[in-house]
Amino acid sequence: MQTEKIIKPPSGYLTLAITIVLLIAGIYLLAIKQFAIGSILLTLDFVLVLPGLIIVNPNESKVLTLFGKYVGTVKSDGFFWVNPLTTKKKLSLRARNLNGQQLKVNDKMGNPIEIAAVIVWQVNETAKASFAVEDYLQYVNVQSEAAVRHLANSFAYDSLEDENAQITLKDGAEKVNSLLEEELNERLSRAGIDVIEARISHLAYAQEIASAMLQRQQAAAVIAARKLIVEGAVGMVEMALERLSEKEIVQLDEERKAAMVSNLLVVLCGDRNAQPVVNAGTLYN
Repeated sequence: MQTEKIIKPPSGYLTLAITIVLLIAGIYLLAIKQFAIGSILLTLDFVLVLPGLIIVNPNESKVLTLFGKYVGTVKSDGFFWVNPLTTKKKLSLRARNLNGQQLKVNDKMGNPIEIAAVIVWQVNETAKASFAVEDYLQYVNVQSEAAVRHLANSFAYDSLEDENAQITLKDGAEKVNSLLEEELNERLSRAGIDVIEARISHLAYAQEIASAMLQRQQAAAVIAARKLIVEGAVGMVEMALERLSEKEIVQLDEERKAAMVSNLLVVLCGDRNAQPVVNAGTLYN
């Protein structure tokens, strides 16, 4: 694999001055009918001097090859002169956004989900980007999609599907994004690409199971709420019986305690307000 070699060519301003001098001299010689010398000067100027001038803008680079051999990369911005016979390929070093399309994949539990990611990347090693892969832009797109699919297959959507899961796609956002970034850097290192940031931008159940999963989530929420209510009600009943026993307000046998517990649980756990009934008789009638 080709290793990047950064070169610093000489400034192009002196060469530009030489180009202008040769151009003026060639035109002057042609004007005084010195056609041979004038033609030679102009040929040297336009073939061997002028084509070597390059301009490198900020956050850009020029990859130079000479007769199929990699010469080096110019990363410094400015005006330079290089070997005019080299092939010069411009390569941007700016950060780029890849807004991935929504992919329909199966999570770890086999549920169809929709997932998409936003990736910020830039070219780090120009030699690899130019020579290690056919088209580094297409390489980024394909490998990014593969990494997102692999990530979705590795984790469950949420803890409802896998209660023992320490990381889920829905709840472990920071960890999931970190794992995605690590995998992308590993996959794209071959092309000299550095992933700056990777984040999940869209995550949802697929349409065919979205309504069923919503009902399941609602049911789970109701069960959790009921569980909390029952735990609180049992605590309140226990406290009420202890206080009645401590104050010796009333003496209840086991049967009446059971009836009292049942009534209190109905009142505390019911989803509607209880309608009081006044007992005008004795406790046993």
